[in-house]
Amino acid sequence: MKKTISVSNQGATLDTGRRNFLKLSGIGLAMAGLTLVGCNDDDFEDMNGKVFDLGSGDVGVLNYAYALEQLEADFYTKVVNNFYSGISSVEKQVFTDLYNHEVIHRDFFKAAISGATSNVLPTLEFQYPNVNFNSRDSVLATAKALEDTGVAAYNGAGKYITNAAYLVIAGKIVSVEARHASAIRDLINPGTAAFSGDDVIDSNGLDLAKEPKDIVAVAGGFIKTPFTWIERGIM
Repeated sequence: MKKTISVSNQGATLDTGRRNFLKLSGIGLAMAGLTLVGCNDDDFEDMNGKVFDLGSGDVGVLNYAYALEQLEADFYTKVVNNFYSGISSVEKQVFTDLYNHEVIHRDFFKAAISGATSNVLPTLEFQYPNVNFNSRDSVLATAKALEDTGVAAYNGAGKYITNAAYLVIAGKIVSVEARHASAIRDLINPGTAAFSGDDVIDSNGLDLAKEPKDIVAVAGGFIKTPFTWIERGIM
């Protein structure tokens, strides 16, 4: 069953040389086909009257991860190009590091998908109607939501990966996302246990894992560009 969701990525103005840290070397991330629940608007079409379909199987989840990385890269691009008033040097460095990491992740997925198929998710457009980029509290709260969501999304998609090499790569990326989440949580509540709070760590001491239908509850509100995808084992 296919559903449509509405997902731009503005060009970064900071030096992004570190993006070259990740090299493809013939390996792309592959996961299984999934579905996001979203709007169903006639305007959600490209110039040819078609809505992009993420695809199924490995390519579908590759595009799924790429969509989320585009969102995070876009958010941090906006943050670092207009730091909120009164931001500390420590917070500037944290946000700059996160920005660089997410741009690397975004570009990695684009290269990985392009090397495997012509069905590459286009550059997406995002919106932040409830985010005040001039407010520390608003920026940190949004970063927390995005990072926690990103970790849970990777964890939830892991079981769909069919290639062991891809699983290794996904594991490396999600570990970085978890570090991001911890760093943001520590900025919000420094010196506390919030970096690994009960809301993100389960009773077994593991990060939460969420299905795409749950991820959209957080990420969907930021997405403007529409696309469709198939959810396996849920619909």
